[in-house]
Amino acid sequence: MAPKAKTVNIKPTAKAFKDKSKPTDVRLSNIQAAKAVSDAIRTSLGPRGMDKMIQAGNGEVSITNDGATILKQMNVLHPAAKMLVELSRAQDVAAGDGTTSVVVIAGALLEACEKLLQKGLHPTAISDSFQRCSNKAVEILKQMSTPIELDDRETLIKSASTSLNSKVVSQQSSLLAPIAVDAVLKVTDPGKETSVDLKNIKVISSLGGTVEDTELVDGLVFTCRSAGSNAPKRIEKAKIGLIQFCISAPKTDMDHNVIVSDYAAMDRVLKEERSYILNIVKQIKKSGCNVLLVQKSILRDAVSDLAQHFLDKIKCLVVKDVEREDIEFVCKTLHCRPIASLDHFTAENLSSADLVEEVASGTNKFVKITGIQNMGRTVSIICRGSNKLVLEEAARSLHDALCVVRCLVKLRAQIVGGGAPEIEMALQLAALAQTVEGVDAYCFRAFADALEVIPSTLAENAGLNPIATVTELRNRHAQGEKNAGINVRKGAITDIFAENVVQPLLVSISSITLATETIRSILKIDDIVNTFS
Repeated sequence: MAPKAKTVNIKPTAKAFKDKSKPTDVRLSNIQAAKAVSDAIRTSLGPRGMDKMIQAGNGEVSITNDGATILKQMNVLHPAAKMLVELSRAQDVAAGDGTTSVVVIAGALLEACEKLLQKGLHPTAISDSFQRCSNKAVEILKQMSTPIELDDRETLIKSASTSLNSKVVSQQSSLLAPIAVDAVLKVTDPGKETSVDLKNIKVISSLGGTVEDTELVDGLVFTCRSAGSNAPKRIEKAKIGLIQFCISAPKTDMDHNVIVSDYAAMDRVLKEERSYILNIVKQIKKSGCNVLLVQKSILRDAVSDLAQHFLDKIKCLVVKDVEREDIEFVCKTLHCRPIASLDHFTAENLSSADLVEEVASGTNKFVKITGIQNMGRTVSIICRGSNKLVLEEAARSLHDALCVVRCLVKLRAQIVGGGAPEIEMALQLAALAQTVEGVDAYCFRAFADALEVIPSTLAENAGLNPIATVTELRNRHAQGEKNAGINVRKGAITDIFAENVVQPLLVSISSITLATETIRSILKIDDIVNTFS
């Protein structure tokens, strides 16, 4: 008889399933999405870059080649692609210019990362090596830069002009650049030269005229016309009062109805209202005020019709509905404090100015205050344009020029443009790659090659042969011509410093460091986890 077979129960050992390909796929997906954003705005780089027409959901259309503006309005869904939009915004805050360059550099670095990952290099090793490359690149930029002084107005204008050359309004750069320089120097505090608050420069957009009509006003400009039909439109030796209370009949804090049953009671209500307003107007006249600025009120009319009639009688020019957010700027300019109650409406709380007048500008009318005594460090710019698209682009370009001058105030050094710094960094980093070992050698080489995307794109957008141009540029730099760059006007490699194509050092440093930080963040991601909101 055959022996009975034993049944052995084998318990399956619990092995966790680990998908090794997922982190690679996620990383690749992130790189591809971010590269797509970079490729989308690559054609906008440089003086010969193309413009983008942006159509919003509400039918609004704008035309621009400003990287930050394009990306801000672009509908981006992928989280890694959104990081490049944030990168452009960060560059706009830090430097104000170079918003397209920083995204193009980031795209080229991501392409370099993709090749390094395919070779089997670990993402952390690439990330750390790229950080060392970035630090070295910043050192190279500082060696290339030339220091400047704030009293050298011509040099500041050259840098501002370079930032405007790639814009739609590049023909007017000779007018807008000096305006930007004068505005920034006007608001720079003597004790704190390294920080410039651009909130002290008010840019007012006015439709009508051309960009050439843009002007710098050393004073205060209100976009609304003066109230009252019989009030004076021009006042010399003005005494200005800024009030935060209303010159109209008072109201309770809650909704109410007053039912008046007879004419005597109605007459008494009107009389009370009249004497209340008359008391305020008498106090205004007694103080010697002849220009009144009234803060906008959401509860009731800032100035009632009856009050306006009395103010016209005492020959007082009234600007009502001054926005709440503009009050700080007005106070800083007039060097005064807003008057919150009638008790404080006295002569010592008023400001003085040589001239207050209502001026026509295109289809609009402005109230302009000039010759302010003891004026604060603020300035106003009236930006003009023949149509809405040109006006918006002129205001954006002016903001970029102001930011460029602010960069030069923060870090007083400039560097040449035209792809020269990128080629110089690429050459020196490639030479350094020969001296280091291991992963660094590969990463330094890849980082150096990626930086060549800027001159290559500049040449491509200018209609030149990118390979031949970059090769010649690399050759000229190898011979020691550090200022050799792509001259898009002549379509050749020339000494770009002699052509006055210069930019602030801070713009270049910021674009390299911010792009590297973003790439390191994207490299470190190995999974995307969805959460319940």
